[in-house]
Amino acid sequence: MVLTAFPLPPFPAMELPSSCFQSCLDFCPDCGSVLPRPGPQSSIRCPRCSFALDTADLEGKTVRSTIEFNRLEPAGRGQDPAPHFQGPLVERRCPRCGHEGMSYSTRQMRSADEGQTVFYTCLRCRFQEKEDS
Repeated sequence: MVLTAFPLPPFPAMELPSSCFQSCLDFCPDCGSVLPRPGPQSSIRCPRCSFALDTADLEGKTVRSTIEFNRLEPAGRGQDPAPHFQGPLVERRCPRCGHEGMSYSTRQMRSADEGQTVFYTCLRCRFQEKEDS
């Protein structure tokens, strides 16, 4: 059985003769769990099984990690104050302006054994109505 993480890292896979898995430095070669990042300790220990890797084995290897956050949109900078409603369209007449065509979304607002609530939004005047189904 071979465990491979996608996308493949730029460094070669680690191979241990007694291992069930062929893995990169991010995963335990015995159980496939994610290994913690190297720290000041002299070894990296798998939190799930008894596998331990000496940090000296990592010399010359590059371990990189990044955290990506969603960009925050600045509020009030030339944006339309009304949100843009997207989603499926239905042929339904708006009771306020008479426009034919509304978008809709659904949510489970009541208990699980009752129907969902459908929210309709007019594409022209942004009038909203709800329907319990």
